[in-house]
Amino acid sequence: MSVVVLDGSTVRSFVADEAAFARSVDARFAALDANGDGVLSRAELRRALESFRLLDGAGFGSAEPAPLPGEVAALYDAVFEQFDADHSGAVDRAEFRGEMRRIMLAVADGLGCQPLQVAVDDKGGSFLLEAAEHEAAMIAARVQEERDKTAAEEAADGK
Repeated sequence: MSVVVLDGSTVRSFVADEAAFARSVDARFAALDANGDGVLSRAELRRALESFRLLDGAGFGSAEPAPLPGEVAALYDAVFEQFDADHSGAVDRAEFRGEMRRIMLAVADGLGCQPLQVAVDDKGGSFLLEAAEHEAAMIAARVQEERDKTAAEEAADGK
C-alpha cells in the first residue's frame, strides 16, 4: 500500500490527458481480458469486481451480514449492464474506456477540491495512484522547464 495526496483536479487532469488515460485503461482492460479475445465477458468483469471484496459482509467493521448470492449476482449484472453500452453481451475496449472515464470523473467530483490522503494499492492497476503519478510527472516537467528557461536566460546575460 502507498499513500498519495490528491484532489478532484488530480483525477480530472489524468482523465483529460487522453494518451495517458487510454494507456492506463487499456492496460487494465488487457489484464482483465483473461482469454485475450478483445472483449470482457460477464465472468471476466465479475472476477475483477469480486477482487475489490466490497461485498464480503462484515468487512470494515460492519455488523451487516453478507448479502445473499442472488443480491450479489443482481448487483454484478447491473454493473455489467452499465459497461455494456450497446447491450451486445460483451464489453469492448471503447465501452470500458467510456465507463471508466465516467467513473473517474465521478470520483473526481466526490473528492472535491480539498487535498486528501488516500491509501492505494501500489502493486499496479490503481487509477488513483496513476493519477497522482501523472500529476507528479507534470509538476516535474514544469519545474524542469523553468530551470531550463532560467539557465538559458543566465547564459544569455553572461554573453
